[in-house]
Amino acid sequence: MTDLLRTVELPEGFAYPAEFVRVVGLGLTHLEPWWIFDGSLLRRRATGLSERYPERRPVPFARREDNDDVACWDLEGGDVAVIHDFASPGWEQRRTFPDFNAWLRQAVEDLIEHGG
Repeated sequence: MTDLLRTVELPEGFAYPAEFVRVVGLGLTHLEPWWIFDGSLLRRRATGLSERYPERRPVPFARREDNDDVACWDLEGGDVAVIHDFASPGWEQRRTFPDFNAWLRQAVEDLIEHGG
């Protein structure tokens, strides 16, 4: 079972979207090169992102194994942002998606490309 952030660890007013919960519940957590975070790795990355980018309110949920990209819900923008972690503040934004499903479609495309 995937160890996600508990309700008390999530920012006030945020809950995991139902689509995300369904994907995790189905065990679709390794979409190489993307991996859904869980456990202590998720908690460390959530803390690190908030420290490195204090002007943002990201809730991370996946990382890309071949670089430092992290997919997050961007609570300021209301969308999904891909942040290049450890980049200088202001240079971290890689991409945005309107919602989790749009990100998931791209993650599947990345899986197809990565395996080829």
